[in-house]
Amino acid sequence: MRPFQFHSPQSASEAVSQHTQNKKTHYLGGGTNLLDLMKEDVERPDHIVEVADLPFKEITKNTSGGVSLGAMVSNTHTANNPLVKENYPLLSMAILAAATEQIRNMATNGGNLLQRTRCPYFYETSMPCNKREPGTGCGALTGVNSKHAIFGWSESCVATHPSDMSVALAALDATVTVQNQEGESRTIPFSEFHRLPGDEPEKDTNLNTGELITAIDLPKSAYPKHYYYLKVRERSSYAFALVSAAVGLQIENNTITKAGLALGKVAHKPWKLDKVEKYLVGKKATKETYEAAADLALQGAKPLDQNEYKIELAKKTLVRALLQATSRS
Repeated sequence: MRPFQFHSPQSASEAVSQHTQNKKTHYLGGGTNLLDLMKEDVERPDHIVEVADLPFKEITKNTSGGVSLGAMVSNTHTANNPLVKENYPLLSMAILAAATEQIRNMATNGGNLLQRTRCPYFYETSMPCNKREPGTGCGALTGVNSKHAIFGWSESCVATHPSDMSVALAALDATVTVQNQEGESRTIPFSEFHRLPGDEPEKDTNLNTGELITAIDLPKSAYPKHYYYLKVRERSSYAFALVSAAVGLQIENNTITKAGLALGKVAHKPWKLDKVEKYLVGKKATKETYEAAADLALQGAKPLDQNEYKIELAKKTLVRALLQATSRS
């Protein structure tokens, strides 16, 4: 047991102020990831700032006609909220595909975005990992990497992002609101929230030091009818995806008028398929269209020694998700 200080601030400003006093500080929401990392001696915080009781626990309509998800709302409450179920069923479906009910009951929306990779080299403290200890190397690069990235990786890190919720948020074009020590807020497009592993692979997001997530905002509902989240995994429960796909479609007279797409577990962040979204607009909602879209989606993929299978798996996952979304009525 490594000793640490513990604080329960009463406001966001107080939380951020306490966080910035020490570089080895972590925010604690539900603790479903942080506590595991502490038990494994991967994370060694000197200071923990408990934020689960801060007043960001509501899901409300926002000024843009969409919905604002409080950062401290649990994943379970979010997935089952009437506003979310009616207007953003893709998000609800993705959340309910994640982990177990017990974990979803504790995990917070803000914490879900900040969870760390499940790369075994990250968790095994005797192995090299630039994400855990910058400069030590990436053990997975030439090691066991069958579940690792095929997009966006570098020699410094080939890990993938584990979140299911985040894949749906990427497809839905969400934004993240954060607050700094001065009490000022800024909004980050979801596609810019997570980072690819460049010179600083230890950094998962583009948050500045101490910034606290207060809300996740969804634009006006675009895919309440044709949607699907498909998670392909080695077993049907309590397992992270090998590949996942979040799909939202608008279809009129069998023609696609709008699309929101993202792949999960193929990169260091949810992999937004902007080019494929544009390609689909104006096309007929057919299997042939979707197969061509999947080929486009996987262009530029760079498999590692042991994960070339992910290219074909991702194609088939995306096609199946698109077909399932199309058949919903």
